[in-house]
Amino acid sequence: MDSLGLMDNLELKRYLVYLHLMNYAKSQPDMAMMAVNTFVKDCEDPNPLIRALAVRTMGCIRVDKITEYLCEPLRKCLKDEDPYVRKTAAVCVAKLHDINAQLVEDQGFLDTLKDLISDSNPMVVANAVAALSEIAESHPSSNLLDLNPQSINKLLTALNECTEWGQIFILDCLANYTPKDDREAQSICERVTPRLSHANSAVVLSAVKVLMKFMEMLSKDLDYYGTLLKKLAPPLVTLLSAEPELQYVALRNINLIVQKRPEILKHEMKVFFVKYNDPIYVKLEKLDIMIRLASQANIAQVLAELKEYATEVDVDFVRKAVRAIGRCAIKVEQSAERCVSTLLNLIQTKVNYVVQEAIVVIKDIFHKYPNKYESVIATLCENLDSLDEPEARAAMIWIVGEYAERIDNADELLESFLEGFHDESTQVQLQLLTAIVKLFLKKPTETQELVQQVLSLATQDSDNPDLRDRGYIYWRLLSTDPVAAKEVVLAEKPLISEETDLIEPTLLDELICYIGTLASVYHKPPSAFVEGGRGVVHKSLPPRTASNESTESPETAPAGAPPGEQPDVIPAQGDLLGDLLNLDLGPPVSGPPLATSSVQMGAVDLLGGGLDSLIGGTNFVAPTTAAAPANLGAPIGSGLSDLFDLTSGVGTLSGSYVAPKAVWLPAMKAKGLEISGTFTRQVASISMDLQLTNKALQVMTDFAIQFNRNSFGLAPAAPLQVHAPLSPNQTVEISLPLSTVGSVMKMEPLNNLQVAVKNNIDVFYFSTLYPLHILFVEDGKMDRQMFLATWKDIPNENEAQFQIRDCPLNAEAASSKLQSSNIFTVAKRNVEGQDMLYQSLKLTNGIWVLAELRIQPGNPSCTVRAPAPATPRPWSLLSLPGQGLALVEDVVQASLQAWLEPQSVLSLGRTFLESFQLNPVKLPR
Repeated sequence: MDSLGLMDNLELKRYLVYLHLMNYAKSQPDMAMMAVNTFVKDCEDPNPLIRALAVRTMGCIRVDKITEYLCEPLRKCLKDEDPYVRKTAAVCVAKLHDINAQLVEDQGFLDTLKDLISDSNPMVVANAVAALSEIAESHPSSNLLDLNPQSINKLLTALNECTEWGQIFILDCLANYTPKDDREAQSICERVTPRLSHANSAVVLSAVKVLMKFMEMLSKDLDYYGTLLKKLAPPLVTLLSAEPELQYVALRNINLIVQKRPEILKHEMKVFFVKYNDPIYVKLEKLDIMIRLASQANIAQVLAELKEYATEVDVDFVRKAVRAIGRCAIKVEQSAERCVSTLLNLIQTKVNYVVQEAIVVIKDIFHKYPNKYESVIATLCENLDSLDEPEARAAMIWIVGEYAERIDNADELLESFLEGFHDESTQVQLQLLTAIVKLFLKKPTETQELVQQVLSLATQDSDNPDLRDRGYIYWRLLSTDPVAAKEVVLAEKPLISEETDLIEPTLLDELICYIGTLASVYHKPPSAFVEGGRGVVHKSLPPRTASNESTESPETAPAGAPPGEQPDVIPAQGDLLGDLLNLDLGPPVSGPPLATSSVQMGAVDLLGGGLDSLIGGTNFVAPTTAAAPANLGAPIGSGLSDLFDLTSGVGTLSGSYVAPKAVWLPAMKAKGLEISGTFTRQVASISMDLQLTNKALQVMTDFAIQFNRNSFGLAPAAPLQVHAPLSPNQTVEISLPLSTVGSVMKMEPLNNLQVAVKNNIDVFYFSTLYPLHILFVEDGKMDRQMFLATWKDIPNENEAQFQIRDCPLNAEAASSKLQSSNIFTVAKRNVEGQDMLYQSLKLTNGIWVLAELRIQPGNPSCTVRAPAPATPRPWSLLSLPGQGLALVEDVVQASLQAWLEPQSVLSLGRTFLESFQLNPVKLPR
């Protein structure tokens, strides 16, 4: 009390009084109102500390009645000559906005706050940015921080001079800005980089957040990109020398960073080695980061360290270390054998919890590398009696069931588990049920009683609905269709990927934008733990600018290519990469193609541009408008193997033939993504009907598709739309519309199509053969007079003739079947008991194909005769290179072969040589 009586400092006395008012204003608002006049008066005090203290106190008293008295003093303080008063008033605007947002907007305080960003004092700028950021978070729709290059430059200038907390506010504001191009992004990064050496860890993390975000816009080919990667490593390493709590926060943020850009810390593995005095939460986090940084280059060092950890006394840490060894085996294939050897050595220690963890991870290794390390099964079986944890017992049961055919006493081992079936956990019961059913399907004669016993226990004696339902499913499968049961139970297992424990890419991108906040510690977006909508803003990394992507068009020849020489689309036969590596897998550009965009071979487009590019002279008359096909609305065919749809009944229209879906890309070659598909043509539109199946253990998103150049210019007409993330074991059906306006290049075989599919995991490549009848257009019926003139103009020696076997259709039925695939009968006549059908079809690129079909009633075979022109009229080959005719012949032959025998499309090249004696100039009869 004596000391209080000695206080002569007026500012301190006022501060204590104002502090008392702030504490009791809510409970006694009327009493607080009596002090308003004093506040207003103090805002005019010549001492800037008192002016700032008054306006701060008025902002902290959360009483609605006071706000109206606060406006005028606040307005004056925002324009005060002293920067300390201005920075205090800036924060007061945010507090007043929280009490009465409408009042702040009406009084124009927000505009004044924006003006303060240009203030000459860096602390005023920092507080203005902090106030605007807080207001913007509570009102995400408002565009308060409308940043531009000029305002960004002012913020970067203030960054060097303000306090550490001011620097954090400005850096967080910069992180919300999206540069207009990669040059601006690099400029900002250069000016933010010095903050990495700051003593305050919060400033360092805020700087890292800005750099990580803007690096998305920098090309990896830039020298500065590599320099920036090197500069990011030392500050992150330095953070690990702080006290344990700060280490943990730093490690959680580093965990996100190495998932996004592991190259930053790939040479810093030793920093994450565990120290004996680290707390357990730091040890576990370091262990996780070690696995993420493990590679073929450092795996030996990592394994030696993990083996040491596995002999520690901390049980939780030992378990995590053993599991880490298994993760190394899955991530680095070259180290798998060494990891398995290490695990076997740990099993020999006979330490119970080590043995059990080792068995769990060996199960995952078997899953990743089937039929490779099964020699260790005998060692695992020796420790069967020591397993008492549900996860370890379930793993051992899975191993016995999966490799039952290689274990002589597999039935005895599983029967020993069955003795205490009702005492086991649900996890073990379910695994035991499946393992015994597997054993029965592999050794049915020896294990019939065992499978009946487990099915009875699961269905009749169990109260668990999951176990009971699985038991009933197996029972019904085995009793009704053992073949189907084998396909279900012994089906191909989903792949285990080293990426299954990674954060989903979209979420990871969002968390990178929250580095240095609680979200980066929880590894959850703010919406997951912040109640209500206040302060929750969904963020994402900026898109890469166009200058970062490959600027070389798929149609542009390399710079070193000689003039007039077309580079190969495919470097070598069977190489599926080719131009696909350079394709932009974004959505296709809509709109008609430019006339100049066709691919040049020599100096002429052989297939693009329609029939006009192949016709010379003026005697050719365009065919009249063809009648619409009679069955455009007919249903799709039933999936038989030819256009005649022989088994569906004579004279029955079934629509254009649709082949059943085939597997184009197996899951083993696409990290768990299986793609099946077929091609259809309906009502003048071509579609690729796809079936995507996720057989991996992680969600798949961000799908896109692109085609390589091909013979008929097939290209996606719309983006690949997968409207929801594709979850593990989920299948989705998609119909992708196709156009024929893409880049053209002759393929071998002619109907070969090379495809690239991208998702959030990787880009995958495959090739498939499309049936040529999808290219037959609806206006392919040639005028009779034109047909006759064209047919007569082609010499007899330029004809090909072959027979179609097993075609028990009369002329009417054959004509109807063919018309459903846009192959039209122009004329019909009967000569010596034979029905003669004269057919025409037109391809999407304008090439016409004429043919004569002879059908002998009662004869299951029919004869096809097709002319191949060699004179300039109407198949003009003027100005074409020497092999031009051979290319046209390929089109004609492929069209006829797919038309009449589509099943032979799978071996087009061989069939052509057998059906036609190919000649580069003529087609002999």
